[in-house]
Amino acid sequence: MAFPQTRMRRLRATASLRGLVRETDVRAGQLVLPLFVTETEPSGERAGHEPIATMPGVDRLSLSALVAEAQAAAALGIPAVMLFGLPAEKDAHGSGAWDPEGVVQLAIRAIKQAVPELLVITDVCLCEYTSHGHCGVLREDSSVDNDATLELLAQTAVSHARAGADIVAPSDMMDGRVGAIREELDGEGLADTPILAYSAKFASAFYGPFREAADSTPAFGDRRGYQMDPANGREAVREALLDVQEGADMIIVKPALAYGDLIRSVKRATRLPVAAYNVSGEYAMVKAAAAAGYLDERATVLEILTSLRRAGADTIITYHAKDAATWLAEQT
Repeated sequence: MAFPQTRMRRLRATASLRGLVRETDVRAGQLVLPLFVTETEPSGERAGHEPIATMPGVDRLSLSALVAEAQAAAALGIPAVMLFGLPAEKDAHGSGAWDPEGVVQLAIRAIKQAVPELLVITDVCLCEYTSHGHCGVLREDSSVDNDATLELLAQTAVSHARAGADIVAPSDMMDGRVGAIREELDGEGLADTPILAYSAKFASAFYGPFREAADSTPAFGDRRGYQMDPANGREAVREALLDVQEGADMIIVKPALAYGDLIRSVKRATRLPVAAYNVSGEYAMVKAAAAAGYLDERATVLEILTSLRRAGADTIITYHAKDAATWLAEQT
């Protein structure tokens, strides 16, 4: 029926009515908090914390500070953290990535001992560990050797799983890496370890603050030879489907805020759980605008997270996780 019989505003009149018909929810249990752990003692004013200038409210953490942050996240109802490691030393092959006593491996054990119920997801990549900052082994012409990198990524994933990681998340964008990791995990008796694949990871301008945080800026060139062109949506679906065939259990779309269409497309095509990574640049933009008084941080963050859920994300990896969990609890 048409107006005046049909009045869409009837169900918007009060908060209770709006809540009764709300189509999309956001809960703390859907969030993942990324954390940066460093092997060297941070030099910030707070013990164990080194603030990241481009990401206000986010720090590089010592092992002890990391455990405290993980405990705080768990207390807020956040079910998982994602670890990124900053080693004391780097080399051409990124050997610190699969060192059994490496910074991430130590961090996994420390968190699982202190907060065993908290899920630990590990970023599986070499860029934080290589002296050149690229995500794989280099050929003589300085291009990344895809196939030579696969074995090292598989070793890294196995070392994380052995240390107690609940989920491994390869982010390198090498062709065939999900299959290589699945085969190595299965061969090492780690068949129950899930793979959360960064399947649709774009060569994005939104990663700038992360590269400062993780000390992973390439020493030369860029990553457009292996990360995706932001213009290609159909290719993102194809990437995701290939990862499904290779054994991925979950899929990441990264970045998130400008890629809602691909979150929806990947979700429909794969029928797997999909995580949206609300990346560092997206976080930094909101923080900067809020600090300048241009927008309401709380309302903006919750609207962004709701939009990602509405697009189809089952899980959201976000640096806003602790604040969002606090705000969501206050709404109930």
